[in-house]
Amino acid sequence: MKVARDKWKHFFVGIAMGIVLQALLWYLFGGQLILETVIALSLVIIISYGFELFSKLTGKGHYDFNDAVAGIIGGVLGMVIIMIMIY
Repeated sequence: MKVARDKWKHFFVGIAMGIVLQALLWYLFGGQLILETVIALSLVIIISYGFELFSKLTGKGHYDFNDAVAGIIGGVLGMVIIMIMIY
């Protein structure tokens, strides 16, 4: 099974988003792991799906639920990378 090229783009952008959000929330909340993780995951989901929903509603882009899924998977991986580095 070959993964479409644009799914990889969403995946890698998701990794960057997860890294930035988890690191920023670690800085802001000072090591409250559960709170940081819940907020970061919520933001990753909202941003990833929100971008696709925006594309669907405005017609500026192509709506694909699987793009949001790829972004969320990448975001979770990015969050895990930061958690390993920090904790």
